[in-house]
Order: sequence, then structure tokens, then C-alpha cells
Amino acid sequence: MFKKYDIIVVGAGHAGCEAAAAAANLGSSVLLITMNMGTIAQMSCNPAMGGVAKGQIVREIDAMGGYSGIISDKSTIQFRMLNLSKGPAMWSPRTQNDRMRFAEEWRLMLEQTPNVDFWQDTVKEILVKGDKVTGVKTSLGIDIHSDAVVLTNGTFLNGIIHIGEKRFGGGRTAEKSATGLTEQLVELGFESGRMKTGTPPRVDGRSLNYSLMEEQWGDPNGGRFSYTDVEVPKEQRCCWITYTNSSVHETLKEGFEKSPMFTGRIKGLGPRYCPSIEDKINRFAERDRHQIFVEPEGMNTVEIYVNGFSTSLPEDIQYKALTKIPGFENVRMFRPGYAIEYDFFPPTQLSLTLETKLINNLFFAGQINGTTGYEEAASQGFIAGINAHQKINDLHELIMKRSESYIGVLIDDLVTKGTEEPYRMFTSRAEHRLLLRQDNADIRLSPIGHQLGLVSDERLKKVEDKISNSDQIVKYLKATSIEPGQVNGMLEELGTAPIPQNFKLFQLLTRPQVAISDLRKVSGPLQDLLSSFDKETVEQAEIKVKYESYFEKELEIVGRMKRMEDQEINPDFDYSSMGSLSKEAREKLKKIRPRTLGQASRISGVSPSDISVMMVHLK
Repeated sequence: MFKKYDIIVVGAGHAGCEAAAAAANLGSSVLLITMNMGTIAQMSCNPAMGGVAKGQIVREIDAMGGYSGIISDKSTIQFRMLNLSKGPAMWSPRTQNDRMRFAEEWRLMLEQTPNVDFWQDTVKEILVKGDKVTGVKTSLGIDIHSDAVVLTNGTFLNGIIHIGEKRFGGGRTAEKSATGLTEQLVELGFESGRMKTGTPPRVDGRSLNYSLMEEQWGDPNGGRFSYTDVEVPKEQRCCWITYTNSSVHETLKEGFEKSPMFTGRIKGLGPRYCPSIEDKINRFAERDRHQIFVEPEGMNTVEIYVNGFSTSLPEDIQYKALTKIPGFENVRMFRPGYAIEYDFFPPTQLSLTLETKLINNLFFAGQINGTTGYEEAASQGFIAGINAHQKINDLHELIMKRSESYIGVLIDDLVTKGTEEPYRMFTSRAEHRLLLRQDNADIRLSPIGHQLGLVSDERLKKVEDKISNSDQIVKYLKATSIEPGQVNGMLEELGTAPIPQNFKLFQLLTRPQVAISDLRKVSGPLQDLLSSFDKETVEQAEIKVKYESYFEKELEIVGRMKRMEDQEINPDFDYSSMGSLSKEAREKLKKIRPRTLGQASRISGVSPSDISVMMVHLK
């Protein structure tokens, strides 16, 4: 019935969709297996993409030829650039999305991608011959063979849903969990663990009183994730902000004795930076209110996502507490929030390509690796799909560096350090975040995507033009002076010192108070020059000017680290023979098997003195 495929992708969430698309676009024949064809790319939790650090990841996926940015743009109902009051390293794009259209656009995109086939079924086990995966067995008893398998099982592995004292199997509301696969992987020698996540109730927007809430509109001129010319909807929807209060908190406390989190029925650790509402009021008892974001689930639906009210308390307590929130007095609830526990596999069992160390050609991506978030999952799926294709075709593997992408930081953190709680990306995790901005993801990564074959010549030419055009603007600013009479009035208005003589435009733009938009108002020739370039090119030039010295220092640091990152370590290196290493270092190094000295230096328990010993030994 089935031909042999190059790659089988198990699971059609964000990780699975990107893995299937990437491998197929590189030329592999791909079978995407999902339990339900109707829930491909389902936004199980918040109907939004991006945010702090996550927005950078979406732009990186897009810059390399992935689909997440395009799908997000096609289904956006609101766009906001977060953290504009801070430096450009912190600017983070975010979209509120139409949940139904997001899933629909992903499915259409995959159906239009040559080499992708679909099969609705549950994978019960992987097929293994020796130390190599050869395919999968489904719940229908069908053996389907392939050269590589990518597991992206999300929260479905032995998933258990908790609502108060009620618990039942499920990988998502109204969807069954997947059993059998964890048990087989453990038998093969893999270590597994349990994690938990949660979701808030969904309510009827027609029952809310928005006049008691704060409006939150998107950016007036909109924006986009993708560097392509994908059409973005012109209409935006409003979101709202309201707050909990002491009455809400007291009502929630009535259900604590039935809370699966507090009674110990939930064993898995939840996401530290996205706690449930009961966890918030328990951990932050001194706060008398917490922010609630009221977010539409789509352009035309009345369903509302109550962001900030994730909970697993009994449904009657959830409803009673909701009615105490301003604007929710007459709320009608569509479905209660719940917590879900699921199996994951500590990612230290993977190589930096996301291939497992135990079984060749078997890759893990997404929440199975202990991460949380659509963006984190999508980036892992994208890299796993690429590396699965590269591996079976004897091509060079793709390993993203920490100094070149947030994706590289994410994977290195997972594989090198592991995680005991759902891992979420933050800008603070990236030591070179000044270089890893959302505005230059195409400059950093499109050449890599082009080399792989995922980015067209036309797209690469667009990136090269952006670089040369922004350089042209910087060159003009360095060469062109402006007279005091032209600019001093504006400088005084901006609260910065006037100039006593002619100054280069470049020098003025380095001042924190002065923007390039200010200079173009007082310089006709500059205005004429900038009008011939798009907004992103001008923005790129301004950032180059303002942060030039910082970039140079950061690049020096990257250069100093490069020697350690380039020093490869033989995978069969015998750490037990090195008596000068600490016992903990030997244990950790033998477990992680770092590829380079740089990766070894980031392993918890490996000290600088251990690295010095290794440097001498490797020489």
C-alpha cells in the first residue's frame, strides 16, 4: 500500500509542518502522519506568533526558507513590534492570528508543496534494524518504511488532561493521547520524563463588556514577519486588557483543595515563565491584581482567548472567578481551561543536528525535547527536517551557531545543558543578542538557506541589495556635512546640544536623541536619497550608525570564541583516561559528547580548569 519514503514525519503541529516542508523542498519524499487531518498546525494555546525572542525565531525561519513567517502574515489580525522603547536587540515582532485561518493556510501550503504525502493514523512504534531507524508502525498495524524518521509528538505522548479532580487521557482537548511509543523508546535505552503545560478557558466575546477594559490596538502601519512579498491582511482587530482583583483571587482559592497542581496529582514541571493563574496568586501573594489579555481567536469568530488565566481548577470555580473580572460579569464560557501532562525526552540525548545519539536517522523536534511555544517547536522541526534530508543524502549537516542565530542558541542550550522544565526562549539567553536582531535575520541567514537550496536566487539578490543600499546610506552620512543654521533648532527641540560648526550627519545620528527621520526633515538631499529606499533598508542603515562601535566589540568577542568553537572533539574521545579532569566533568562529557571545545565549555559542571586541561590534551 505504501511506497518507501525518504523521511516520515510523525505529528503535524508546528514542528512537524516545518520539518515536512523543509525536507520536501530539499527534494526528499515525505510522509506526514497525523492523528487528525483536521487539526494540522492547530494553535493549541494562544492564537499568536512571535513576541520577545520568539519573533526573532520566526524571522530566522523565514530568512532560511521556512513557512512560519508566511503563514503568520497571511493569517494575522493584529501586528505589533514589541519593545520599541528599548534598543533594536530587544525589538520583537508579534502577530495576533486567526486560529482557523492559520491552520488552513498551513494545510494549503503543505498540500501545494511537492513531495509531501499525508496519512491520518497514530504511530505506535518506530521500526529499528540494528542501530538505525527503518520506518514506523501505526495503530492500524501498517508498517511504513523510510530512511529517516522525525518525531514531533507534542503533548500527545501518554498525555493526561486535568480539570480539577477530573483527569482523562488526551493530547489536546477532545483528542486522544498517543500510547506505546514512549514505552518502546525507553526499552531502546532512551530516558524519558514528564512535563506539564496549561491553557485558559475560552469565552463568548458577545457576553463581554469591553467598555470596562483598556483597548490595545496594533501598530498603525502594521508590519510583517516574512521577507517575501506575501500579502498581509489590511484590516486589524483590537485586543483588550483587564485585571484580576482580590475578589477573583479569593474565589480561585476556593478551588485550591481540588487543584491537581496543589494536591500532587500533576507530577510534571510546568513552564516557569507562563504560570497558571492559581500558581500566580500562590507565588505572588503580595500582588493584588494580575493582567489579563482579552484576545480574539479570529477575524470573524466571537470566541475569545483569555490570556493570563491559564488554569486547571474545577470548571465551576473557573466560571465563578471569571465573573469577578471587570468586563466579564456576564461571561459565557465556551470551554474550561485545563492542564496537560505529557512525556518528553531530555534533549541531552540528541546531537546538535537533533538526531538521537542512540538510533541513527531518528530525529526529535518540538515539545518532545522539553520546549514550550510554537516558535521554538517550529525552529526545531525546520532544522530536523533539513538534517534528516542531509543525513540520508550524505550531505553536510546543518549546525546553527550561537553567534549566528537564536535557533542556534535554542538547540545548543537544549543539547548541551538539557532542561528540567519547559524551555522558553528569551533575549537574555543569547549572549550575542545585539548581533541577532529581528531586522537582520535575512542578512545573517538567507545565504545559508540559499546554499541549502531553500532560498531562491531572487531572494538572495534582494538581501544583497539591502546590504549594499544600507551601506550606501551610511557612506553618504559619513561624507555629508550639515550647517548649524539648518539643524540647531531641531537639536534644541530634541534636548541635545547645538553644533558650533558644520558636522557630519553620521556624527549627529550617533546621538541617542537624534533619529534619521529627524535629519531627513532638515536635509533635502538626505530626504531625496532615503525616499529611493524601502523602510527596512533605511532602518538597517540607522542601526548600523548608532551601534557601530558596539557591533565591533561584539564581533571581537565572537572572534575570540571562534577558536574554541572550531576546535572539534572526536566523538569517541576517551574522557575516562584524563585523570586531571574532575569526576563531574568526566561524567558530563561522556554523557553529552560535545562536538567542540566551545560546546564543552557550556556544559554545567565542566569548569574553566577542565577546559584548560582539555585544550592541552587536544593540542
